[in-house]
Amino acid sequence: MFKEENRARAKLVLETIESRFKVPSISKVAGDPFKVLVRTIISQSTAEINTRRAYENLSKKVILTPKGLAEADVEEIEEALFVAGLYRNKSRIIKRVSEAILKDMGGSLDFIYSDPLEKARRKLLRLPGVGPKTADILLLFCAGKPVLPVDTHVNRVSKRLGFVPEKAGYEEVRKTLETLYAPKEYFKVHMLFISLGRRFCKAVNPRHDKCPVRHLCPSKP
Repeated sequence: MFKEENRARAKLVLETIESRFKVPSISKVAGDPFKVLVRTIISQSTAEINTRRAYENLSKKVILTPKGLAEADVEEIEEALFVAGLYRNKSRIIKRVSEAILKDMGGSLDFIYSDPLEKARRKLLRLPGVGPKTADILLLFCAGKPVLPVDTHVNRVSKRLGFVPEKAGYEEVRKTLETLYAPKEYFKVHMLFISLGRRFCKAVNPRHDKCPVRHLCPSKP
């Protein structure tokens, strides 16, 4: 009974958020999987505007291919990513992952299109600096695989809505959301939960009084 009630509430949550926020076209965030990987690494713990600036800076300095970034000087990458925060660490990760793709994967991530979901996911997770969220973003955004990435906003919103326990880890959150929603909704859920998290369900001083799903949330004051 609890699961069915949760599923019904999850449906109402999604419908309510969708009436408030626009869902971007997946084509606007997808594209070449390597470039999506680079942008995702840059975006970690970084505001969207600074992610965009850093990515644009990098694209002007270096050819955004595994070969181009593997052969680039790390100082050149650092200079481009300076506005993104944690730029030294991100620069080294981008260079290392580029070298690994070039050496171990023939310079391409195209296997994400042809390999089964779990096999492709395992390959991605073997790459330096690629964790579950980054792997799942590539698989959903670029290859259209039925997986729901959990970023910091999706994680926080899911817990405050009571869909998962507060101490739930990445895999528990992901699998629970994938049970509550249909695969065709995974991209929409990911993007809308992010929008809700940024606008209302903030980490600090959440705007409970203005939140559009306040009536569906057990965490409201």
